[in-house]
Amino acid sequence: MAPNVVRVGDIEITQLSDGMLEFDLCNFFPTIDEKNWSPYESHLHEHKVRFNLGSYLIRGGGRTVLVDTGLGPKPAETPDVPWGQLMNDFKAKGVRPEEVDMVVMTHLHRDHVGWNLTSQGGKYAPTFPRARYWMSKKDWETCHQPDVQPMRFPNAPTCVWPLAELGLVEFMNGEHSITRELTAVPTPGHTPGHMSILVTSKGERALVLGDAAHSPVQVLEPDWVSRADMDPDLTRQTRKALLDRLEREQILVAAGHFEAPGFGRIVRLEGRRYWRGL
Repeated sequence: MAPNVVRVGDIEITQLSDGMLEFDLCNFFPTIDEKNWSPYESHLHEHKVRFNLGSYLIRGGGRTVLVDTGLGPKPAETPDVPWGQLMNDFKAKGVRPEEVDMVVMTHLHRDHVGWNLTSQGGKYAPTFPRARYWMSKKDWETCHQPDVQPMRFPNAPTCVWPLAELGLVEFMNGEHSITRELTAVPTPGHTPGHMSILVTSKGERALVLGDAAHSPVQVLEPDWVSRADMDPDLTRQTRKALLDRLEREQILVAAGHFEAPGFGRIVRLEGRRYWRGL
């Protein structure tokens, strides 16, 4: 099996990528002193943090579900950006957008909704023409708040709001059964309605993490929050509880911002928790 594919019971999960983003340490983790990163240099790239823009295609039970849609097409004015690759990766993996039945967004930040729509002659059309688009009702409401939207959800007017006008939106409230094998589990803090997606089949489980963690370092340092976390205190509480569960129940993890393909488990060694990639 290809390294970007795992099986969970009868379910196949394929990792796709829209490229990557890179930030200065003090930019993305402004409350963490730079010297505190010294033990974790192996997770850095020339002293910067690099994040994969991962999506996951979940096939099984007669459904093809895409979780998160990356940052979107390359801007015409800056064609050299290191993202905008999702549709190329679809093609490379032999997947057609028409195969997707459902798009599920873990949350509505810009790097998870970018390929939802295409603009054609000033009109919006769904990139995945057969799909309905699932999102948290809390995030939908939050991304319409005038004091929050421009900074936290800058592309919502072009990548999220038109979905409702097209009649394609399905809302998730709290823990929500999406299909027989997929359940949206509230993991709030990063955004008010942030969801992780639990995959269950034949007694096996996996969790698509979303942005409950951005880096494997946060498995060791769960109190470290980023500038992208909208409620830092709640983010810390959520992450600690989630890591406890993932370790205790040995649930496979699909972490979209970790180094591709982002599959791994939370393990304990000499009293400390670590990320162990597959």
